[in-house]
Amino acid sequence: MAEINFGGVVETVVTREEFPLAKAREVLKDEVIAVIGYGVQGPAQALNMKDNGFNVIIGQSKQFAKDWERAINDGFVPGKDLFDIEEATAKGTIIMMLVSDAAQRQIWPQVKQNLKPGDALYFSHGFSIVYKDQTDVIPPADVDVILVAPKGSGTSVRRNFLSGAGINSSYAVYQDYTKRANERCLAVGIAIGSGYLFPTTFEHEVYSDLTGERGVLMGALAGIMHAQYEVLRENGHSPSEAFNETVEELTQSLIRLVDEKGMDWMYSNCSATAQRGALDWSPKFKEATLPVFKELYQKVKDGSETRRVISACSQPDYQEKLNQELALLRNSEIWQAGAAVRSLRPHEAERKITADTKGVQGRGEA
Repeated sequence: MAEINFGGVVETVVTREEFPLAKAREVLKDEVIAVIGYGVQGPAQALNMKDNGFNVIIGQSKQFAKDWERAINDGFVPGKDLFDIEEATAKGTIIMMLVSDAAQRQIWPQVKQNLKPGDALYFSHGFSIVYKDQTDVIPPADVDVILVAPKGSGTSVRRNFLSGAGINSSYAVYQDYTKRANERCLAVGIAIGSGYLFPTTFEHEVYSDLTGERGVLMGALAGIMHAQYEVLRENGHSPSEAFNETVEELTQSLIRLVDEKGMDWMYSNCSATAQRGALDWSPKFKEATLPVFKELYQKVKDGSETRRVISACSQPDYQEKLNQELALLRNSEIWQAGAAVRSLRPHEAERKITADTKGVQGRGEA
């Protein structure tokens, strides 16, 4: 394990040099890895492991015909390495729960009854375990319970794997029945193509993940973009100008500089006027949003957000209502302007991503 200085705080991480693929293959040589759910994270993790030479089978409900057919199209064969959920759970020794959080609650009884002593129950999100009083997902005492959480969507996990870069993942052990849970966990983390692995707990993973999704990664980002776009439009700026100054320059230029060398480097490579304004206004935005983030984190920690998710996603008309909400977003002026702007990018047709990108941060359906 390597000790890395993260802004003055030293953390221990696991790299692919320290835990090479050959070691992961040795650790998992006798394991049957059953990927339960072929929605978002399922395909990415399953295909990465299959390409890396591991024994992978799929457990997928035929009720979700699109996901069943997708598994077939990706090379999995019914009766050979593609089964219904119960049969895959019974055949597997590492059971990867990669259906949505709401679906995990629904399929847990059939998964639990097919677990065998010594199996490993694997998650890519701490939701079901941390909020077990709401999900009723309570593992038996005679299995390992482990977590590897890639820091990206299934699409990114697969794309980064194919490029050779990998994607960073956190890992945790919740229950170590076999006394091999840690090495099984790390081996699977390497098998799915992680760039490096950093330790966490189930609680910390789910608290940070839910806060991040609702905050900077998605919720706050969308809200701030809408607010700035609206102010520009109210002051007479065209949709094209408002969108370019709000979204396009961020996604096509500035965020790439941040990715490359950090926020300070991005500031250093902008005009003096932009630098000064950003440095002056950043504290104001922090002051304005800090109370919102504190409220958000508390609601995540006390389970309020979980109750909201479980309640909403369990409604029989949830998918219909979700589609309506997404349609409102898609048809709003800012994102209609965005579609027009994207169509004008040079060589956009050649750059289109054709991978299936349904869902967010690894949550699919069974």
